[in-house]
Amino acid sequence: MPPEAGIKASIGEGLPDCARRIDQSLGKLPPHVIQGRQKQDNGRIDMRIARDGTWFYKGTPINRKELVCLFASVLKREACGGYLLETPVEKGWITVEDAPFVAVEMVWRDCDCGDGGPIRQCLSFRTNCDEVIPCNADHPIRIQLDPRTREPRPYITVRPGLEARIARPVFYEMVALAVTEALEGRHVMGVWSEGVFFPIDEEPVLDVAAE
Repeated sequence: MPPEAGIKASIGEGLPDCARRIDQSLGKLPPHVIQGRQKQDNGRIDMRIARDGTWFYKGTPINRKELVCLFASVLKREACGGYLLETPVEKGWITVEDAPFVAVEMVWRDCDCGDGGPIRQCLSFRTNCDEVIPCNADHPIRIQLDPRTREPRPYITVRPGLEARIARPVFYEMVALAVTEALEGRHVMGVWSEGVFFPIDEEPVLDVAAE
């Protein structure tokens, strides 16, 4: 079967076959095959990313990390909010319960941002696919607060349209670095990274829990 045979069809043959087809579509299709070709929409694939970041295929967890990372490398999000696996010639839609990635580790350090200014605090996060994401204006932290309990649900942008949910222990570490700043007449608690302030809450967070 040629590499452009379809994500959905190759998944029907098993996950290793699907991974091989994706790998071939990314790196081995000649340009003349891709150019002018209408991308094939294979519809809904029976693949799901659970809230804890676990990938499932037909209800069974995908335990091979290299497979998860390969699928994640072609994961995109459309303007409608839907998630899909997309190669240069095809795409297939999957289900994502929350965010597709989980930030499982945070590193902070003092760094010189190269703009001639003072030494600043810089944060970076490692995802469950071992991708290191610097926290900055291009990769902002977003805190979603429960309107009733004000329980925070923190995220960081991995790439356009895709976020990682910051795991609870990592969020605790981040909150330990928080400071209070005046922002538009309000006293807001948040963290600094690469010269950008990322708000957490308007009030000091005494008892936080990120799902």
